[in-house]
Amino acid sequence: MTEPEIILVDTNVLLDITEHDELWADWSQEQMSRYLGRMVVNPMIYSELCHESEDPDDVDAILLTLGVDFREIPRLGLFLAAQAFKLYRQRGGSKTAPLPDFFIGAHAAALGIPIITRDVGRYRTYFPGVELISP
Repeated sequence: MTEPEIILVDTNVLLDITEHDELWADWSQEQMSRYLGRMVVNPMIYSELCHESEDPDDVDAILLTLGVDFREIPRLGLFLAAQAFKLYRQRGGSKTAPLPDFFIGAHAAALGIPIITRDVGRYRTYFPGVELISP
């Protein structure tokens, strides 16, 4: 199996490291060290990281320190996110707007790339073809 050119890193993995999570920091650091130079975040992950920051430069510095780049979500990914949200609503989901995980999973699905994550539920449900690197 060939190694992916890029890999998405979910917010929870990045926060494990930046917040020194006692339970998950080592696992997350180990996974990220395997993909140095190939890790990316998208606008949804970036915005989730901004939640507790006062300045976008702080978030950019975290990404630079961790060796993570920023990539936009391709149009196909946006379409797939909408389709996943539609399915979610058909199954009785109560949210009125697509959830961040739909954009993250759809981004990975559109590019055929894996996601490093600890939160596998929605990805497995709505994007079963996406490879998940998870505990």
